[in-house]
Amino acid sequence: MTFPEWTKPGIYGAVVGAIAITVFGFNWGGWTTHTKSQALAAEMSENEVTMAMVPVCMDMAATDPERIGKLAALRDLSGFDRRNAMMETGWATRPGTDTPDRDLATACLTGLGLDGS
Repeated sequence: MTFPEWTKPGIYGAVVGAIAITVFGFNWGGWTTHTKSQALAAEMSENEVTMAMVPVCMDMAATDPERIGKLAALRDLSGFDRRNAMMETGWATRPGTDTPDRDLATACLTGLGLDGS
């Protein structure tokens, strides 16, 4: 069986084209693998849960009898010290857990207007 003269270049062109489309799709076309899409979904859901908990943090801050002293202490600090102090206030602890959440502490500082140093 003989093949037409254009068969070999046609096959090479198809292979190179498939590789080029794949590289383009994954790098610039927005294609993702299953693992990467699951990681992105997990990150997005964690961020949304944190944002949903900010009103709870704000309510805990508003009803705390020691609010004024704690806010004054937070204003005196900056950066990581401020976030760590927010975690120590107990306002950044999600209901049902015993440990404060670092991301929630950062979001609560933003909600309280204390994020700028």
